[in-house]
Amino acid sequence: MPRNESSAAADSKPTPPAAASTPAPAHPDEPPALARDLPPLPDPYAVPFENPLTAARAAEGWISLFDGHSLMGWNRKPDGADWQVVDGVITAAEGPIDLLCTKVPFANYELEIDFRMEADGNSGVFLRTDEKPGKVDVDCYELNIADSHPQGFTTGALVGRQPTAEPIPGSGDWKTFHVTAEGNHFTVYLDGHLVLDYTDESDTPRASGLIGLQKNAGKIEFRNIFLKPLGMQPLFNGTDLAGWHVAPDGASDFSVADGSIQVVNGRGFLESDGEWSDFIFQAESRTNAPELNSGYFFRGPTIADGGNCNGYEAQINNALIDGDRKQPKDYGTGAIYRRVKARYVVPNDEEWFTTTLIAHGPQICTWIDGYMTVDWRDDRPAAENGRNGQYTGPGHIALQGHDPTTTLSFRNLRIAETPVR
Repeated sequence: MPRNESSAAADSKPTPPAAASTPAPAHPDEPPALARDLPPLPDPYAVPFENPLTAARAAEGWISLFDGHSLMGWNRKPDGADWQVVDGVITAAEGPIDLLCTKVPFANYELEIDFRMEADGNSGVFLRTDEKPGKVDVDCYELNIADSHPQGFTTGALVGRQPTAEPIPGSGDWKTFHVTAEGNHFTVYLDGHLVLDYTDESDTPRASGLIGLQKNAGKIEFRNIFLKPLGMQPLFNGTDLAGWHVAPDGASDFSVADGSIQVVNGRGFLESDGEWSDFIFQAESRTNAPELNSGYFFRGPTIADGGNCNGYEAQINNALIDGDRKQPKDYGTGAIYRRVKARYVVPNDEEWFTTTLIAHGPQICTWIDGYMTVDWRDDRPAAENGRNGQYTGPGHIALQGHDPTTTLSFRNLRIAETPVR
C-alpha cells in the first residue's frame, strides 16, 4: 500500500490499456493476449467446479468472488503484476505496484477475505475503488496490509483516513478480514476482533466502486473471497403481486401461494412496475418438473404483447447434454440467453436455488448459489432493446412463463440500484 497516504499512485501506478492490436479472446471469458510476459490464465470454462458456499448461505445472499481456480470476474492488467492462481489462491510477487480489480462495482456489502503476506511486505484490499485511484482519501477506501507504515496505517487501517488503535502486523500465517461497508460507515474485523470503526464524514464519501487486491511489495496471497450485498429492497411481499403487473395477452397464470410466486402455462410475463439500469438483483426459484425453461428478463421495455421477449434474459434451464453439467442443453441456468452460456449448470430441478445478477453498463455477471456462471461484456452496437444490441438504460424485471409445460416458483426477490461512485 502507499508509503504516502496522500496519493495512491504508489499503490497502483497507472498502467496503459492493451494496445489496439491485442487479439480478441476466442472465448467470451478467455483473457486477451497480454502485452508482457505474464503467467497464462486458465479458461474459466475448463476449470473444475468448486463451490465453497452452502445453498443456505447462498440464499442469505453470499456470492463467491473467487472460484479457486481462475480469475473469472477479475481484470488483470496487461502491464500489471504477475497475478495468477496457484494451489487455490490468488497470488502476486513480481511486477509493478498494481491492483487486481473486480469487473463490476459494489456499493453496500459484507466482505470476507483471507490473506497471507510475507514479512516486510505491503498489500491491501481496496474498497469502492476506481480502477486507477489517484488519492486514497478520495478515490477509494484502502484497507491496508502492512507490518509497518510511516504514518501508522498498518494492517486493518484505512490509509489516509483512520489508523487502528494499535499497530497490527500483517505478515505471517493466514488471516481473515470481515468488512462491512454500509453507507458512509465501515467496520473491519481481523480474525474475529474489531480493529476499525470508521465513518466517512467528508463532503464526498464514495457510494460504490470496485474491489481491488493490491500487490505493492513482496508476495501476497488471497483466498476465500465472499461478498454479501446489503441494502437490498424487496420486490415481492410474499402475499400478493403488489409492485408487479401481468403483461397483456399472455397465456401464463401468475399467483401467490406459500409465500412464493407461482407461474404455470405460457407463454407470458409478470413484469415489475419499477425500472432499473445498473443494479444487483437476487431471487430464489424452483423448477417444479424436470428440464423446464424460464428466465429473469431485465432492462426490458414495457411488454405490450404477452408473447414478446424484450431486454436481456438470465436463463433458467437445468437441462444437460449427456448428464454433463458443463454442457447445458439450452445455454443453462445463469446464462445470458442467446449471448453466452453458463459455464456450469449448478442447480437441480425441483430444488430451490438462488440467482444473483449484476448489470453495470455493458458488463453483466451472474452467480447461481453463489458460484459465478457468467462474466460477459456486451460489446454489440447500441440499440433501444437489449434483445437487438447493447442497451444500458433502465428497464423492467420480468418473470417468464415459457410454454404450456411451465410450472415454477419464485420467492425472496430483491434488488439494489448501484449508485454513482
